[in-house]
Amino acid sequence: MKALLLDLDGTLADTDPLHRMAWAEVLRPYGIRVDPAFYREHISGRLNPEIVRDLLGLEGEEAKRLIEGKEALFRELAQNLEPTPGLEELLHWVKKRGLAWGVVTNAPRENALHVLKALGLVPSLLVLAEEVGRGKPDPLPYRLALEHLGIAPEEALAFEDSPSGVKSAVQAGIPTLGLLTGHLEEALKASGARAVVRDFREALAHLENGQVWVQ
Repeated sequence: MKALLLDLDGTLADTDPLHRMAWAEVLRPYGIRVDPAFYREHISGRLNPEIVRDLLGLEGEEAKRLIEGKEALFRELAQNLEPTPGLEELLHWVKKRGLAWGVVTNAPRENALHVLKALGLVPSLLVLAEEVGRGKPDPLPYRLALEHLGIAPEEALAFEDSPSGVKSAVQAGIPTLGLLTGHLEEALKASGARAVVRDFREALAHLENGQVWVQ
């Protein structure tokens, strides 16, 4: 293993409740109630333009305004983020072994930079789906991450919290672990996750004990 590749929302930090609150606020005038189940099924892990097109039939400037309002509200809410338990220890483990680590996300650039700054993180690589041209579950973001790092898929390990993200990494050929921060274990495994962990502490314990998921 030469690198870890991590999703951002719901993986580096449990931001999904804040995203759900923001979506609930902007979708309320349209009569849409965003409860946890609705959020998991229709919003989590997807690109914003797809969400507003599928839910509201909006495109163009109207969609852009709604999305910008939602993301501004999210950043207002996301002021005191805490990393997912074990993240700091995992990144220390990565640094001690001379491994690279990167973030691969569907989040808009401004959100990604906001979250990384709030957590005090500077990844070796940041791949943004909106700049790639295709978002998860398409494998392209992860394939580009591998290309930038100059490594083969089996030399990486990915962490994802959504079925969409798991599918993206798995289709790029990367062994992938699912995090139980927002979705059910069955959904993550059905999407191709080799194993599911509660948080990074559990993942790190397996790594330190010699458990590997690459082949």
